[in-house]
Amino acid sequence: MLLGAISAASAQTPPVGFETKAAQALMIEASTGTVLLSKAADKPFPPASLAKLMTVELVLDALTRGEITLDTEYAVSEYAWRTGGAPSRTSTMFAALKSRIRVDDLLKGVMVQMANDGCIILAEGMAGSEAAFTERMNERAKVLGLTGSHFANSTGLPHPDARTTLKDLVKLARHIEATYPTLYQYYRIPEFEWNKIFQRNRNPLLSFDLGIDGLASGYSEEGGFGIVASGLKDGTRLFVALSGIATDKERTEETARVLGWGQTAFESLKLFDAGEVIGAASIYGGATGSVDLVAKAPVSVFVPIGNPERLSARIVYQWPLRAPVESGSQVGTLRIFSGESLLREVPLATASSVEVGTLRQRATDALLELMFFWL
Repeated sequence: MLLGAISAASAQTPPVGFETKAAQALMIEASTGTVLLSKAADKPFPPASLAKLMTVELVLDALTRGEITLDTEYAVSEYAWRTGGAPSRTSTMFAALKSRIRVDDLLKGVMVQMANDGCIILAEGMAGSEAAFTERMNERAKVLGLTGSHFANSTGLPHPDARTTLKDLVKLARHIEATYPTLYQYYRIPEFEWNKIFQRNRNPLLSFDLGIDGLASGYSEEGGFGIVASGLKDGTRLFVALSGIATDKERTEETARVLGWGQTAFESLKLFDAGEVIGAASIYGGATGSVDLVAKAPVSVFVPIGNPERLSARIVYQWPLRAPVESGSQVGTLRIFSGESLLREVPLATASSVEVGTLRQRATDALLELMFFWL
């Protein structure tokens, strides 16, 4: 069963009355993982071009592992040209049929221009076919913990089996920015020219005074206009994802409004130092009846400025822990709430070891567990 210990600290909850026009929304502060805004973030919807985040991650992972290099070249097939190139009348880098293009240029085409032909060329080059690449996308999504997503192709072009959630997309975006910081910068390249055709970056928010440096936008008839964006300003990085917006113009305006609110309405609050005892967990059959729990890093959250509400923090673990327990073992989670809203979760570890107790201690614990069970 799950049991918890409760503690509280002075803090704030999001201002009452802040609303977004998006049907679904999620905003997270990067360093703490604090959820600043959440609205139907687990509801599935078609990813559209936001699926390109998964395509980019798979390519960046292959580069990091040495499977490919930026100078690796892939051929432009007729399928890639017709499905995602000039004849498709979709987002394209205008790759020439039967030409060969370096991975570096294909990545720029995808990350700067959301190029469908660039995605397919990469998919075919890396996996032999787009279908095989898509299988790799879904395998990689499982590894990254994207439990609400299933990808049907490399581009996000309409497919009945494709789905994702804002929670998954923000997790993916945070992973890309943190894991591949150098190549992440491609998202902020202002323009890219290929095949003698000049195109500006498709992210209209790059010019706003919000520090935005990525990532992607998309549209589907079912899901409306959506976006996953990140901005770094005054040392604070926010990730925001919106979906279910009515128009392209409204998407730009709403993203800027939500990010602007996030950048001005919150402040950092430290709750616990690294190694500070946060609570305790009961031990079954141990030399002692409990063990202190600590976080391995400082625990901070971002909270609204000037709001007098309080935070609550709950320690959750599987009761009871059974001896022996080693020092530093991750055995629980600190869940921090503002009102009923979950702000963040922090892994908790044991502060010391607990050896197996004497026969008498174990017999006493067994009796207590039996009594607790019957109660």
